[in-house]
Amino acid sequence: MSLLDRIGGLRTRIQKACEASGRDPAGVELLPVSKKQPLSLIREAASSGFIRFGENYVQEGADKAVAEPGLQFVLLGPLQRNKAKPALQHFAEIQSLDRPDLADRLRRLAEELDVVRPLWIQVDLWNEATKQGGCAGADLPALLAALGGDARLPLRGLMAIPPPGDAAAFTQMNLLREGLQQDLGQPLRLSMGMSGDLEAAIAAGSDQIRIGTAFFGDRATTSR
Repeated sequence: MSLLDRIGGLRTRIQKACEASGRDPAGVELLPVSKKQPLSLIREAASSGFIRFGENYVQEGADKAVAEPGLQFVLLGPLQRNKAKPALQHFAEIQSLDRPDLADRLRRLAEELDVVRPLWIQVDLWNEATKQGGCAGADLPALLAALGGDARLPLRGLMAIPPPGDAAAFTQMNLLREGLQQDLGQPLRLSMGMSGDLEAAIAAGSDQIRIGTAFFGDRATTSR
């Protein structure tokens, strides 16, 4: 199956899921996850209208951002403090903010570099942190306090990787998003759902679906 065929199939699934839940398909972003994918495939996807791509590793994403300055790369994978500077330099957004000390580090570096970078908080409501990372619900107030409403690091939304097959987890995340929107007085986007569960995620309110191999095909065995 060609890349165009895979893209067409995913767009059809997203459209049908939106129709089933009374949503506008234009309100759901398909974010291709391009980790370990060659630049040739990323460029082919870009020729089909995609300009934003998700990456899991700072160095790999930074290299791609340098090679393709006209595209935007979004950091999805765990971020260590010692890689915060290159992350701010090369990524258009960071979706894996999950702890106050990282927020502090990003704030200092954003001022030093004089950059504005939207952040998403990665949330873990299911004790999956040892596997994927994420901020527990009880720790959100401390993380938000550390972020401090810094204009250089605007909060754009919440990202989550719910346990496989747990449709109720998507509803939990949407309720959390709605509560935070009221508390913060601002809209927040919600990034959740992959190829195996995008229909349930969209029905629960996801604004962004992250798709890797179902978009690009099998990953190459390249280094990070």
